[in-house]
Amino acid sequence: MSESNGTTVYRVLEATARRLTERPALVAKHDGEWRPVSWSGYLENVRATARGLMALGAQQGKGVTILGFNRPEWFYADIGAIAAGAVPTGIYTTSTPDQCAYILEHCEAPVAVIEGPQYLDQILSARPECLRWIVLMTGTGRGEGVITWQQMIERGQAVKEEELDARIEVQRPDDLCTLIYTSGTTGPPKGVMLSNRNLTWISQALINAYTIGPEDNVVSYLPLSHIAEQVVSLHAPLLVGATTWFAESIEKLGNNLREARPTFFFAVPRVWEKIQAGIQAAGAQNPPLKKKIAAWARAKGLAGGYAEQRGESKPFGYGLANKLVFSKVREKLGLDRARICATSAAPISLDTLEFFLSLGIPVLEVYGMSEVTGPGTFSLPDRYHSGKAGFEIPGAGLSIASDGEILMRGPHVFLGYFKNEEATRETLDDDGWLHSGDIGTIDEQGFLQVTDRKKELIITSGGKNISPANLEARLKEIPVVAQAVVVGERQKYVAALLALDPDRVEAEAKAAGSPATDTASAATCPIFREHLARQVEGINKTLASYETLKRFEILPDELTVESGELTPTMKLKRRVINERHADAIGRLFA
Repeated sequence: MSESNGTTVYRVLEATARRLTERPALVAKHDGEWRPVSWSGYLENVRATARGLMALGAQQGKGVTILGFNRPEWFYADIGAIAAGAVPTGIYTTSTPDQCAYILEHCEAPVAVIEGPQYLDQILSARPECLRWIVLMTGTGRGEGVITWQQMIERGQAVKEEELDARIEVQRPDDLCTLIYTSGTTGPPKGVMLSNRNLTWISQALINAYTIGPEDNVVSYLPLSHIAEQVVSLHAPLLVGATTWFAESIEKLGNNLREARPTFFFAVPRVWEKIQAGIQAAGAQNPPLKKKIAAWARAKGLAGGYAEQRGESKPFGYGLANKLVFSKVREKLGLDRARICATSAAPISLDTLEFFLSLGIPVLEVYGMSEVTGPGTFSLPDRYHSGKAGFEIPGAGLSIASDGEILMRGPHVFLGYFKNEEATRETLDDDGWLHSGDIGTIDEQGFLQVTDRKKELIITSGGKNISPANLEARLKEIPVVAQAVVVGERQKYVAALLALDPDRVEAEAKAAGSPATDTASAATCPIFREHLARQVEGINKTLASYETLKRFEILPDELTVESGELTPTMKLKRRVINERHADAIGRLFA
């Protein structure tokens, strides 16, 4: 790869700051104005933070937890903890007090850095004995050991620069560098141990694959407690010197994208689905002529996208479609400069992929997991296939076991699970292959197709093995369906729970001739249900007879992280869903 393969995360920052000095590294909005932090300023802030954390008792090999929305202080705390020899550990802002306490205690964190007083109750209400200090990035708060960011920095002035340098000097590439706690679809979360080498190697692989340079920029807005966001907006920019802009909030992401105009944009499927719904809602208001032009352009876009995937020329008229429609859509989204648009973390429907492809915006799928430091495959602008999850990363290994399980090997594979040797042995074999727990295939072109979770296959009473993830992805191709949960373990047939997209219900109902105006009225309206049943039947016609969905129930609300039905990375928590909607599931098989 490069010399990054033999260095540490802190040394990466040091080298980039020395090379780029006053170029912008981080950009955040203060009092309505975007303000940059230079690379030299970034390094200075990290060192001040590291000394502050040392003054508060941050120890080598022990955790420093970070909870909050994306902002420069999150980065300072993360790399500052690494510089101090501690282990940064992100906590999702949606975590319950018990979940916070579990992680704090498990990683033995003496310090928790949180965004502001709004998160104090989450930490204080179940505070473990190991936690001595809580640092607020913004604002002030009350409680034992609760201090402001500035107070931490001031305490750090008592720590000599030489003391910090001594801790940095002993760090090695294969040392534990950060902990990523899995979102836990079943049981308590596991601490994924990532080394300096893991993080620098995957960052260099990403940079090489997508030719990222100092002139590039990204917008940081997804949870930084997830490894995908850390690699995209923290570690890869750190290595190459790209600029990271911080969104003000998820709600303001649209405006922030138009202001930052990123060259690399990563989003989980739900974000792409929300953008799709917004474009479709706006398009529905257009006059007839504009709708015709858009339909013509989208047909050219879809044909052109698939031609590109086959290595063929785009159809005549594609350039005009780009000028009339695609370029205007990209500009309105703030993606007019985006060379790379990517997605990962959860399955995405072919409908959404083809929607953006039809607008001249290929969304590149990446397969991965925390245990391989984020990406396990890449898709490139000149090598991608809609509905396939990319191909083997150069320098790493990708294989399919005899039972269909996806295996990965390489410098990006984690060190193991923190304090859990048994789980580590179950996941890493003696030859260094990581057993993903996912089922998939690799086609003749080397593209990976993920079909299901190994432990989530449904076995009907007739003995048929059925992939719920595959069926759920197909059901999400129905525009009004936001989420689908396929059930049928030990039953004669399979059925589904469907959650509707509230932003699409009214328009879909109107098209069906239904008087329904929201999810509740749609769920009980015979006209709407019949309309939805016809769309489900259309999918059934493409399935094997034993896979066909015999019945469905409409859920009263979308599944959410807050309700405990989804992980923070939007994966289904099937046990929770089955318990919470036991009555509805019972009706499906009555």
